[in-house]
Amino acid sequence: MMTNEIEQQINLETAQIHWHELQRFFASGNAISVDPTLDLTHVAAQIVADNAAQIKLWMDAGLVDAVKDTQAQEWYEQNALVWAVVIKPWVLVQPIIKQTY
Repeated sequence: MMTNEIEQQINLETAQIHWHELQRFFASGNAISVDPTLDLTHVAAQIVADNAAQIKLWMDAGLVDAVKDTQAQEWYEQNALVWAVVIKPWVLVQPIIKQTY
């Protein structure tokens, strides 16, 4: 499959979910935070494609990383709604930024 097809498939598997429902993934170290400036489906597709060079660039820039304890606690307290997609064994999580007008 081409990356575009992979991204389309991933997009269908992406959903909004409350952080509380993802606690077991966080506890097992499998929750990956994706910065809101990145396209979640694109990041997921690069992981599927094993594009280590691109993933390393994002990680070095702090845009893709394991969910930190402080972030997890904040999301837990807010019962935050996040975008999530499973790319086994990981769950990629992206905060939903509320638009202010």
